[in-house]
Amino acid sequence: MSAAAGYGSPARRFLRHLRRNPLFWAGLAVVVCVALAAIFAPFFAPYDPNLRHSGFKLSPPSELFPLGTDSLGRDVLSRLLFGARVSLWVGFVAVGISIAIGVSLGLMAGFFRGWVDELVLRFVDVMLCFPSFFLILAVVAFLDASMFNIMIIIGLTSWMGVARLVRAETLSLREREFVAASRLAGAVAGRILFLHILPNALAPVLVYATLGVAGAILTESALSFLGIGVEVPQASWGNMLTEGREDMSVSWWLSVFPGLAILITVLSYNLLGEGLRDLFDPKRQN
Repeated sequence: MSAAAGYGSPARRFLRHLRRNPLFWAGLAVVVCVALAAIFAPFFAPYDPNLRHSGFKLSPPSELFPLGTDSLGRDVLSRLLFGARVSLWVGFVAVGISIAIGVSLGLMAGFFRGWVDELVLRFVDVMLCFPSFFLILAVVAFLDASMFNIMIIIGLTSWMGVARLVRAETLSLREREFVAASRLAGAVAGRILFLHILPNALAPVLVYATLGVAGAILTESALSFLGIGVEVPQASWGNMLTEGREDMSVSWWLSVFPGLAILITVLSYNLLGEGLRDLFDPKRQN
């Protein structure tokens, strides 16, 4: 049997990896369930998330309200489902912005090198000098607290890691034979970057994106918990935690269920990202 045959096709390696990593499946299952719950929240939610049931304020979990109600009589389950929409939307858009910036700068730095590389690296170093969360807090203090602003700010302050990652991949790929062949064939820099280097550098970017969604969800929840994130009455898991903190002694469900939603979702994205990282790691592909 040849070395290539023993190594196996990419599809076989993928299936073999999945069989060895049940946590990947667990993370993927929860991620899909949360996404479906967010997409179909209007159909799954038993009530309007902002509808007040005046006779059921701080009602514990029951048949009528499976996860109880808050201090205004709003159904916690309905708000939790619509809050998933906010958290996932912020996570995906913020990661999309950070990847767009990081991939662009990383490709240019790694391919052109020289003064372009130095300029990008120095810019990355400057951005890394500021703790990301405190930088976000400083920017939010001067802007209106809205979901749109939160997405933009998180995306603009979290691209440095992917820029370094893509730069390192590009430095390696630019020396490969297929890139040299493209140069000899007369391909321009843009064609080489986007048709040859970028597709081969996307595997670690996919892992970064998966882990980045978890980080963005945590950041949005923390900002909303501090009162400078998504504005009420729009439901988000972070501001639900804030509301629950005020009545924690008499209504545990207001804090427990949003907290569990954040914990399980973030953990699932981390498990999914770890599984993908193992899959794309050449040392584990055997």
